[in-house]
Amino acid sequence: MSKDLVVILTALNLEYQAVRRKLTGAQVHRHDRGTRFEVGTVQGTRCRVALGLTNKGNHSAAVIAERAIQEFSPVAVLFVGVAGALWETARLGDVVMATHVYAYHGGTSEDDGLKARPRVWEAPHGISQLGSHLARVNDWADETPGQGSAPQVRFGAIAAGEVVQNSKISAEARWIRQHYNDALAIEMEAAGVAQAGHLNGAPVAIIRGISDRADGTKSSSEDRNWQPRAAANAAAFAARLAVELVGEQEQIAMPQADWAPMADRPGGQVSNAAHNSTVGIMAGSVKKSSVYLNTDAKETGPVDLVAELGDFRQHLKRHHAEGDALDDDTYEEALAELGSARRAAREKTPESSKKATMALKRLRGLIADSPELTTRLAPLVVAAGDLS
Repeated sequence: MSKDLVVILTALNLEYQAVRRKLTGAQVHRHDRGTRFEVGTVQGTRCRVALGLTNKGNHSAAVIAERAIQEFSPVAVLFVGVAGALWETARLGDVVMATHVYAYHGGTSEDDGLKARPRVWEAPHGISQLGSHLARVNDWADETPGQGSAPQVRFGAIAAGEVVQNSKISAEARWIRQHYNDALAIEMEAAGVAQAGHLNGAPVAIIRGISDRADGTKSSSEDRNWQPRAAANAAAFAARLAVELVGEQEQIAMPQADWAPMADRPGGQVSNAAHNSTVGIMAGSVKKSSVYLNTDAKETGPVDLVAELGDFRQHLKRHHAEGDALDDDTYEEALAELGSARRAAREKTPESSKKATMALKRLRGLIADSPELTTRLAPLVVAAGDLS
């Protein structure tokens, strides 16, 4: 993981430019398939941002988010831009940070009407807590004379669909407000980004500035006035959040709990990305590229990561058999990612190291509801980073 880099994505050039104005020293970074990002630093900080444009829609947003995660291994992915408010709770210019995201176009059409079958993604707890803290501190907004009262940060659901919503009285508008009446805002990209983050084990935050009320006024002069202001407010909050996320990573020492599952193996050791350093872990150490637990590093040879992943597979099977937080579909996806990681681990090249790490991060996202499994997996994710 790049501990000093956050990915920020936007759908519109207006939103992109609002974020870019927060950066300094931006340089073009071209993906092998042609996608262009700009990598710069948030002004006055050491926080790096990889900024990308997805264009409209959940599908394109998901693809570019996946590509960005694979390319940069960021601390987090922030999707930033404007949205329409569904209720009067959020004022024009306010910022909404999603506590969860609804993909509201899931449904079933029956004789008595359309029944909602949404997919839902919750925001990661740590990011939600940090966002709430920044909202309480309330020093993130740009001071712009003549802009009226300062924007506030609202926390709640965001609904993401596939069409532009610009009515309060259409059949679809009424249906959305009936079935998703806790959603504060509505837009078209959050579901795709949330899914990409979920499958890749990357934390995602959706941050939207309210530019209209999804009520038929999107093309009005008022909307044209509020769009840049709302985009700027969302960019300001996102930039501050990115800086704090990177700051947290710099402060976090390797938690002892992450290594607890290996501690019951006398002489246990796994590879690690730390180089030429010694770090105490459960009465052990890190030397060069190896982690030693409950032993002197000179006394034992390294444990094969492939074997450790095979051992993890047995724990995974046991948890599934016991019905512990793993349904059949999730279990099959988890096995597939574990298999990809094991194949990459056998190659031991720089490229295979990246492949194994990303596969294990995706696996971590799939098993996030099982604390025991995620704790067992943590040292293996680190170990994969040093396969080469």
